[in-house]
Amino acid sequence: MHAFDVLGDPVRRRILELLVTGEQSSGALTEHIRAEFGISQPAVSQHLRVLRESGFATVRPDGARRLYAVDPEPLQDLHAWLDRFRALWTPHLDALETELARGRRQRRLRESTNPDPHQGSSP
Repeated sequence: MHAFDVLGDPVRRRILELLVTGEQSSGALTEHIRAEFGISQPAVSQHLRVLRESGFATVRPDGARRLYAVDPEPLQDLHAWLDRFRALWTPHLDALETELARGRRQRRLRESTNPDPHQGSSP
């Protein structure tokens, strides 16, 4: 299964978001996902299996529990693939950042040259 097919599913993306903070048991993940998406425990298990088999998640036994974690390697592969396209949006984001900074600077200048006449006065 292609990485974008794996990440195209909102449940699997949410599971990875939960795993970013660290290892979690399959029970804890199932509890979160069932509450958010209203899907069954077997459906959550199927999503965990897809993540595991596609390499996005690892699992290790801890007594009776199974602990899941993010495997960063496939995400690094996606990052490398997306690098080819960054040139399409980076200049636009840089221009937006410049315009936002210009607007903040102009607002500060207006506020410093035209102080609020209501400041400091008592009712």
